[in-house]
Amino acid sequence: MAAGEPGAVEDGDRRGGLRAALGGLTTRGRSFLAAGVAAAVCAYVLGQADLLRVGLLLAVLPLICVTVLYRTRYRVTGTRRLSPSRVPAGTEARVHLRMENVSRLPTGLLMLQDRVPYVLGPRPRFVLDRVEAGGRREVSYRVRSDLRGRYPLGPLQLRLSDPFGMCELTRSFSAFDTLVVIPRTVPLPVLRLAGEASGYGDGRQRSLALAGEDDIIPRGYRHGDDLRRVHWRSTARHGELMVRREEQPQRARCTVLLDTRRIGYDGAGPDSAFEWAVSGAASALVHMLERGFAVRLLTDDGDAVPGEGAGGFAGSTQESADSAGLMLDTLAVVGHSEGGGLSRAHDVLRGGSEGLLVAFFGDLDEEQTAVAARMRQRAGAAVAFVLDGAAWAGGPPGAEYAEERLRRLRESGWVTVPVPPGAELDALWQSAGRMGADTQSAGGGGSTGFAGGWS
Repeated sequence: MAAGEPGAVEDGDRRGGLRAALGGLTTRGRSFLAAGVAAAVCAYVLGQADLLRVGLLLAVLPLICVTVLYRTRYRVTGTRRLSPSRVPAGTEARVHLRMENVSRLPTGLLMLQDRVPYVLGPRPRFVLDRVEAGGRREVSYRVRSDLRGRYPLGPLQLRLSDPFGMCELTRSFSAFDTLVVIPRTVPLPVLRLAGEASGYGDGRQRSLALAGEDDIIPRGYRHGDDLRRVHWRSTARHGELMVRREEQPQRARCTVLLDTRRIGYDGAGPDSAFEWAVSGAASALVHMLERGFAVRLLTDDGDAVPGEGAGGFAGSTQESADSAGLMLDTLAVVGHSEGGGLSRAHDVLRGGSEGLLVAFFGDLDEEQTAVAARMRQRAGAAVAFVLDGAAWAGGPPGAEYAEERLRRLRESGWVTVPVPPGAELDALWQSAGRMGADTQSAGGGGSTGFAGGWS
């Protein structure tokens, strides 16, 4: 019963067999059956014919209800629709259920129950009165989770009951839907610094297709092309109309690096340091996509999202929404990596081109601080949000140790921002912008500034 796709349940389905139908006797039905058997035995012992008739009536009534309910043949279809199917943590989504009786017989009392994980709330139950032939009923319920993840909804269970309440049979739809709970994102302020490259179309690097009369890379003529762009020399050589390519601007690039090492974070839960880092990475990549940057999500184990094509960066502007959805879906289920280092991420960055690097680090020992410092060499600009796992877990912060690692990162060219427990990302984002502006002003717009684009 996937969203928008009907699923059907036929109440005459014999897969369960008559034994399963007898197993559906309610407490009332079992009581009637037991009372009837007891009355029949007493009537036989005492020789009371009237009591025997009463006992037979009590025993036969629930059996008749079982037989009628078992042999009743009507079909019920159901659809489920999520609105929306992807929600941030702590936000409600509504699930719409529609049941339709597609048989020629009216149904009896229907009881619906949808299976949902405990983290989304209590299991919803609905009671539908008699549904006429061709009729439909619609119900809805809300789900909410403070924990990101992918949660299955369904299958929907349909419970049938006879008018006397003697027997109940349960049928299940086979399909289910998935609710994706993505990390919370925070709107970030737009920062404009002197000497930066902005987003789409204004980057300092441009892909030139027309560098001179001898360097032309023509392509075949397409309907709608300006005839003034026809390159006659190439047309004569190929025997068909060829046109010059336009100058294609290259989008400014940004890599969002998320440190997922288990050793780098203490504690768990919605308010833990790791969840803050995941939420921060989600906010940064959404913000940079909105500013027109080509963005990729990179983790410490070297996995790049949305893919390996074009260096793993998001595609054209039309694909930005899909790329953001893919990266947020990845962050919805990202967990701790068992690896203890950042070397794989460093290898990916070492082979890339210049661009903005935004990193969210957990605790860094001396070795990992050195690896992080080397990452800065290939980035046009780099900012690091560094979390103190011990302080986030409620312990005493390692002030001297933290200051030492921050100093080493600054010396290598990073703009470093310490993240205390409960800090707001938008305020830290502005702080990083001020630090970058001060560094660029003090260094005369050198490599430690945000020359690679920061907006």
